[in-house]
Amino acid sequence: MDAIAPLLASALNAGTPLMLAALGLLVNEKAGVINLGSEGMMLVAAVSGFAVTLHTGSSVPGFLAGAAAGMAMAAFFAWLTVWLGSNQVATGLALSLFGVGASAYLGIAYVGESLQAGQFGIPLLEDIPFLGTALFRQHPMVYFSLLLCGAIAWFLSRSRAGLILRAVGESPASAHALGYDVRRIRLYALLFGGACCGLAGAFMSLVYTPMWVEGMVAGRGWIALALTTFATWRPARVLMGAYLFGGITILTYHMQAMGVPIASQLLSMAPYLATILVLVLISRNADWIRLNMPGSLGRNFNPNA
Repeated sequence: MDAIAPLLASALNAGTPLMLAALGLLVNEKAGVINLGSEGMMLVAAVSGFAVTLHTGSSVPGFLAGAAAGMAMAAFFAWLTVWLGSNQVATGLALSLFGVGASAYLGIAYVGESLQAGQFGIPLLEDIPFLGTALFRQHPMVYFSLLLCGAIAWFLSRSRAGLILRAVGESPASAHALGYDVRRIRLYALLFGGACCGLAGAFMSLVYTPMWVEGMVAGRGWIALALTTFATWRPARVLMGAYLFGGITILTYHMQAMGVPIASQLLSMAPYLATILVLVLISRNADWIRLNMPGSLGRNFNPNA
């Protein structure tokens, strides 16, 4: 049990950036917009958050800088797709490639720099045997991500604004006919998604690995995109999927440390292979995917057409 508790804690830590990014992307897709630029947004946010934290000595402005960087890139994506009508898939891929290159250039001065890892815990609860180590010694952003998951679930299913957002994602023409500004609603959804991806990227460089390394997001943006489909666009399933993939990642590291006679390259592939396997299994039931997928996902809307 003493060995399992740190593994569970590490799995929660590893799953947090996946959950933050996937929740933001889920809101985007509920509004009918698919943004494939999550990998690039997370990388730019990671270097932005790291730079601000290094110069200010506080992680709070670092997280804010990461969220702002993600929102700025999402706003640019919104201008191209929502207002100019460019293809969402192609624009998202371009945004991701831009983010990879931009983060590498901006991070040149910070290669080799590192931040001091902090110690966190909830008083009294952190002293509970096993549970204290596994659950109550996490960074505050871990608990924030859990609250965010619950808030999004409530927002989408219980609030009027959430129902309008879902209506825009299902049939933007009908929502427009009822007097709703489809473009503005999609812009707000994209800005929120960008902020979530920004927080996820900042978490990577400030908490998960408190240093800057080029390409440190390492495909997590793409896994977050896959999580939305894996979860069939439901926040609670995003939570489960994020911690599942986070646990697989930590387990591969643990197996390498134990000297399991499997090539390290194969172990490193495990989270991505698991993602592909899950998507293949889900895709076998195309009717189930269509039933849960927003009706206008990936389709642009021109109110003047």
